[in-house]
Formats: sequence, structure tokens, C-alpha cells
Amino acid sequence: MSVINRAFQCTLQTCTLDHAMIHYVPTLAGNALFLVLFGIAAAIHLFLGVWYRTYSYLIALGCGLLLEIIGYAGRISLHYDPFSFNAFLQYLICLTIAPAFICAGIYFCFGRVVIECNGRIGASYERQTSLSRLQPGTYSKIFIACDVVCLILQSAGGAITSTAGMSNTSLRDLGINVMIAGLACQVVSLAGFVGLAVDFAIRVRRQQAQRPSSLPSVVWETGWKWKAFVTSLVVATITIFIRSCFRVAELKGGFGSDLANDQVAFMILEGAMIIIACSALTAIHPGLVFPRERWSALAQSGLTRVASQSSHIEMRQGLVA
Repeated sequence: MSVINRAFQCTLQTCTLDHAMIHYVPTLAGNALFLVLFGIAAAIHLFLGVWYRTYSYLIALGCGLLLEIIGYAGRISLHYDPFSFNAFLQYLICLTIAPAFICAGIYFCFGRVVIECNGRIGASYERQTSLSRLQPGTYSKIFIACDVVCLILQSAGGAITSTAGMSNTSLRDLGINVMIAGLACQVVSLAGFVGLAVDFAIRVRRQQAQRPSSLPSVVWETGWKWKAFVTSLVVATITIFIRSCFRVAELKGGFGSDLANDQVAFMILEGAMIIIACSALTAIHPGLVFPRERWSALAQSGLTRVASQSSHIEMRQGLVA
């Protein structure tokens, strides 16, 4: 990639795109569409988060959606001025770190799913039961801690890149490598999360298959809301994982690589993947299955305060409705 010292003064009339950080003009229609979709998702998410009082989830996804909006605003700016280093940094940093906040929302939800499943099974057998290898709160703590590490690395990489400017290629490459480390950490963290989530699902299924015929299937036969909610977590996790793998490969080759300058690949494997994830997490909001105060109550319960039989019946009635 050829970068000149006066790149800030370049225009499409005076310079070729070889002098820009990305060698294409971002599509206005595609990036504007993503900005609008993320804006709509943010508005819906804000309303539902306040309505259902799922404040930790609201903050996590809200930050992620806001960063997505800012990032695509940066890409729209690049459409008009592809040589703007500030617009490039705006899109690069915001779109790189945004999914870390979205992942935090998924981790919050999964911990509560584990508590709820353990509570329902315990209520059915009339004893405290745990099918998870870790305490429910531990899932959130471990993976959110990993998320923080990923976020720090990605943010540090973005900060180094921003201070490097257009001319200091060695410092800029260092910043990109730190970003790649943060993204790779996110891929590993997500892979570990998927492994533990699959393990928990298998243990639940196995318990359900071995239960006495006199006992109902209390975990999965709870109506479409619960099933849709769990499915939304699966879809969001898979799409973010695909996106993170793509971004590692994209940045690893540098800004001059073919993959880094493949706009179609970016729009599909970055934009579309995160749109699908956020749409799933917003449309099937956790408030549908954890009404009002139950979201906070489950966060405080863990395995020492599994759901009682009465709360299980209340939840079952609400979910089947």
C-alpha cells in the first residue's frame, strides 16, 4: 500500500485510492442501511430494556449498538472522503470493539439460563440440582473478564494506530497487531463459551432423557418464548464468532491485502453478521422470559437460592402464555 505524507489533502481528483487506507469507496447505500438498522435496533432495545428493567443487558447491548452506529457513520464519511484518516479510525476502532459489548449481553443471559434450568429441574425433583460444571455466576464472570481483556487490547491497538498517523507505518502496524491479538482473544473466548454452553445443553438433555416418566419435562417444554430466546442466543453467538474469525483474517493480512479491500466480504461477514446477532438479541428480548424483577433476582440467586416450586410454576405459566 502506498501512503504519502500529504494524504490528508488527497481527493479523488488528485490521488488514486492506492493512497487511501482502504482501496475502495465504501458504498453509501449499504452503510446507510446498516446505520439505520442499528439505529432502529438501538431504539427498540432502549425501550425494552427500560420496560423490562434488564439494565445490565441494556447497558451491554446499548454500548455495542451505539458503537456500531458511530462506526458506520465513519464509513459513510469515507464514502465522501476515502482519504480521511479520522473517518477511517472512527470506523475501524468502533466496529472492532462493538461486538465485545454485545458478547457481554450474551454472557449475562446465559448465566440466567443456567440458573433457571437448574431451578426448574430442582423444583421438579424437589431438591437442589445443578447440571452446570460451573456455578452460574462464574460463567458471566469468566467470559466478561475475557471480554474486558479483549476490549483493552482492541482499544489499545486502536489508540496506537491513531497516534501513528498516516506516515508512521511501523507504529501503525504495531497497533494493528495489538488489535489482532484482541480479536484473536475474542475468538478463543467465544470458542470456550460455545464449548461450555454445548456441554451444559447436553447435560440438560441427558437429564431429561433419564427422568422418571412421572415427572414432566420442565426445561424445554415451556412454550415458544423460551425456545426462541435460547435459539436467539445460539444464532447471535455463531454470527459473532464468524465475524470475529473474519476480522482476524482481514487485519492479519494488513490494510493492503485483498481481503481487507473486499467490500462485499466486509459487508456480509462484518455488517450482516452483527445485524443478524443484534436483531436476534433485540427481537427475542430476555424480558420475554425473565419478566421485570426476575432478571435482577436471578443475578443474585446463583445455586444457593434455586427457584422455588412456586416461582417455577409462575414462570412456566408466563412462558407458555
